[in-house]
Amino acid sequence: MTTVRKVQITFDCADPERVARFWCEVLGYVAPEPPDGFASWDEYNATLPPEEAGSWFACTDPNGEGPRLFFQRVPEGKVVKNRVHLDVRVGTGLVGDERLAALMAERDRLMALGATEVLLQRADAVNESCIWMNDVEGNDFCLD
Repeated sequence: MTTVRKVQITFDCADPERVARFWCEVLGYVAPEPPDGFASWDEYNATLPPEEAGSWFACTDPNGEGPRLFFQRVPEGKVVKNRVHLDVRVGTGLVGDERLAALMAERDRLMALGATEVLLQRADAVNESCIWMNDVEGNDFCLD
């Protein structure tokens, strides 16, 4: 039998802390405390060589259930649509207008944090509504 393993989801980005703090707000995750001996992440980063300062950040589910999210700085920007994305399960168990209202309320909250809406897919005879969005650096995700 296969062993179930915990996973970490890694994002390539330009500003790891900014993107991580966005996802903390989306998912109710928390940012880690700065390393021992430092009052803040800024204080810690000031001790590093410039190329390493702010090069990564992470956030975790405070309940320990969801995967850790890790954000690493890369030199190149996003060029094409992500091959993997997160579905933020806002409408689970809801259908029709009730589901759409929940998705749109969450869309509005996330847009105030810097997300952008790409496409609203309204329910049809087969699928329920969902909203394709981009985070603060253009990474794809869906409100599902």
